[in-house]
Amino acid sequence: MSDPAIFLLLLGLLLSLLAMGVWVAISLTIMALAALVFFSNAPQGLVLATTLWGHSHSWPLAALPLFILMGEILLRSRLSQDMFSGLAPWLGRVPGRLLHVNVLGCAIFAAVSGSSAATAATIGRMSVPELTKRGYPEHLILGTLAGSATLGLLIPPSIILIVYGVATEQSIARLFVAGILPGIMLVSLFAGYVMFSAWRNPSDFPSEEITLPFRAKLRASRRLIPVLLLIGGVIGTIYTGVASPTDAAAVGVVLATILALSSGGFGWEQFKEALMSATRTSCMIAFILLGAAFLAISMGFTGIPRHLAEWIATFNLSPYALLAVLTVFFIVLGCFLDGISVVVLTTSIILPMVEAVGIDPLWFGIYLVLVVEMSQITPPVGFNLFVIQGLTGINILRVARAALPFFFLLLFGTLLITIFPQIVTFLPDAMNN
Repeated sequence: MSDPAIFLLLLGLLLSLLAMGVWVAISLTIMALAALVFFSNAPQGLVLATTLWGHSHSWPLAALPLFILMGEILLRSRLSQDMFSGLAPWLGRVPGRLLHVNVLGCAIFAAVSGSSAATAATIGRMSVPELTKRGYPEHLILGTLAGSATLGLLIPPSIILIVYGVATEQSIARLFVAGILPGIMLVSLFAGYVMFSAWRNPSDFPSEEITLPFRAKLRASRRLIPVLLLIGGVIGTIYTGVASPTDAAAVGVVLATILALSSGGFGWEQFKEALMSATRTSCMIAFILLGAAFLAISMGFTGIPRHLAEWIATFNLSPYALLAVLTVFFIVLGCFLDGISVVVLTTSIILPMVEAVGIDPLWFGIYLVLVVEMSQITPPVGFNLFVIQGLTGINILRVARAALPFFFLLLFGTLLITIFPQIVTFLPDAMNN
């Protein structure tokens, strides 16, 4: 049987297991065992035992539960309530006015939570009722929230970048730094779209203007300052090399706890909730990563990734043609799986093909996150769409239609980093120097 046929057979097995509702980690493990049993001579039990043991005490992976805990702590503090009151006074004269709270609020919260769904839920719970009451267009309220919440996957500290770094043995610190400029680029694109909408249809926007003296604006924003310092401190220590991502995450948890306690409304019960939620999420992701690691090892024993890369090389696809094919593939896959599952399912097979045509794995990690961001607002399994539907009770198709312009903005952002890869590589290269 040819390697493409074997790959399609194993892929069919995986999709069948997922369709039956089998956990992603278990599905990956069964697929890996099938590959070892039927298409290699490797000792299955020994490979399984050594892989699980070897990948269960990864030091870079320790950053994952710490960053998740940091986000969970801040999620339960007064940050969400302070976000609107802190940002709103500065946006009164900007075209689009308070709709920029969704964009900037999501960008700030993304940098402390690392989670797209948590960003959508937290900012949406605060901004949707307020913006609706003030008379802003529904499609832009929903669209800016759905699109901007995807920044939780990209702006460091990003959980999915940690997963990619562990799965591909890339530097998590360099991946974090590589995500900064693309994150700023997307914030600018989203804010630009809001301004363009306000300029094109000014009658759709309320005429209110918030004008406060400069000192009053600073007083309204004072609770945001510690959070901004926390974000800058975590990212800055990683960029300068003062601390590793794991060390920075540990310091971030301590500072986030102090910040939450000082803001009020955060006590022992909230801390226990944050701890349990972070534990559940971390265990789920670690379980998937172990299954993915076993799959990657088993694929190596069968030789399928190498042979597939050689087979694709016979088509003489240029890097741009390969990326175009992969973009369609990832968007379709993301319609049915969450972002982390997409990353761990595909990296062991896709990465050899990518490296074979000379694409930088670091750049590919950011590209992959951008494409996965698109899938977060693509039905039927766009997690951000589900979160917003749950918050508002609005039909998911209406939410998806509102998010469609932001899907195309993400696609345009992907095109920009493909044409100008320096957007991704500039800061990591400067960091090395």
